[in-house]
Amino acid sequence: MSGNAAALAGFGVMIGLMMLRMPIGMAMLVVGLGGYVSMSSLPNLLNYMKTTPYFLFANYTLTVIPLFILMGALAERSGIARDLFKAASACLGHRRGGLAMAVIGACTGFGAICGSSVATTATFGRSALPELLRYGYAGSLATGTIAAGGTLGILIPPSVVLVVYAISTEQNILKLFQAALVPGLMATAFYLITIAIVVHRNPDLAPLQPRQPWAARWPALLAIWPTIAVAGLVLGGIYGGIFTPTEGASVGAVAMLLVGLGARKLDWKGVAGSLRVTAETTAMILLILLGGEVFNAFLALTQMPTALAEWIGGLGLSPLFVLALLLATYIVLGAVMDELAMIILTLPIFFPVVQALDFGLGPDEVAIWFGILVLIVVGIGLTAPPIGLNVFVVSAIARTIPITATYRGVLPYVLSDAIRLGLVFAFPTLALGLVRWLQ
Repeated sequence: MSGNAAALAGFGVMIGLMMLRMPIGMAMLVVGLGGYVSMSSLPNLLNYMKTTPYFLFANYTLTVIPLFILMGALAERSGIARDLFKAASACLGHRRGGLAMAVIGACTGFGAICGSSVATTATFGRSALPELLRYGYAGSLATGTIAAGGTLGILIPPSVVLVVYAISTEQNILKLFQAALVPGLMATAFYLITIAIVVHRNPDLAPLQPRQPWAARWPALLAIWPTIAVAGLVLGGIYGGIFTPTEGASVGAVAMLLVGLGARKLDWKGVAGSLRVTAETTAMILLILLGGEVFNAFLALTQMPTALAEWIGGLGLSPLFVLALLLATYIVLGAVMDELAMIILTLPIFFPVVQALDFGLGPDEVAIWFGILVLIVVGIGLTAPPIGLNVFVVSAIARTIPITATYRGVLPYVLSDAIRLGLVFAFPTLALGLVRWLQ
């Protein structure tokens, strides 16, 4: 069997195993092991596996993942999401669609200390959805807003997805965090504008609420100052060069623990639960990383990634057209695949193709720009029909609201994401400007 045929067969078997409900990381690992033996030999595989898992998991950069996950888990159990929503709703609730805007604002703040889309979606599905429904918001607007706002968990730095991308492509995590900030804030602004347009066209979706006096707003605003302080400490320290992303994650996790215990919003049972969630999530990510590493070693033996890059380069297509096709592929894959698995699986194939194209930028800038574009399309895949993982997370919580209503609710946000993707695609400076300025 030729290398290309073996690679295609491997993809087919892997997709079949995933359809049979095998965990994605395990499916990649099983197919990678079998494919490695078929292209080489069992002794060579054993020699490869003797050292690869150790050197993969001993990578110091990987320590940032459980630390950011722990920080987010502690924040969730400390009630920070609820406090952020109350503060935002106190300031914006009197406007048409103000409570939905408050969800987006609170998701932005929570995303700065969480780094996970699913965790952000689930947290606000529990804390904000009952309030939105109690004040008469349409179910489609309420669930659609929470599903879209949850994507800010990976768009606003720190982001676990960006960390995995940085490790997979050997890029600087700090520069990727810097590059993600402006597009992430653009997402917040675009979502707020989307809400304003939607409720202007159909006011019945979001009834007006009475304006709260400042005497009622100040307690809600004062309750979120520890969150702002922790987010400012972590991001300010990282961007300011005071400490590395890994050190920043450590500082953030300890600070969040102290804030939760000091405010008596976090007990030791909550701390134990946070550690358990961190261990489970980290184990899942590490299994995906190992599975992707072995599967990609099998692909390297087939030489398909190199052959594909050479073939695309020989077609003479416009670099931007090739890049657009790759991004469209990510959106399609996002309908059936976890975002981390999708990135780990595709980067060994797509990244050499992108690096071989001439965009008028340096190799490092191309890698950073491509990473931000991938981050945006991954966010689209989390909400876009026919799957949209965030939609399923919200629907599991809002059992009285049909999933079709949630899909209707997220469509305006998907459109705003497409516009934002087009802007960052056409103007790389939106992603690279802050990186260049802070160098």
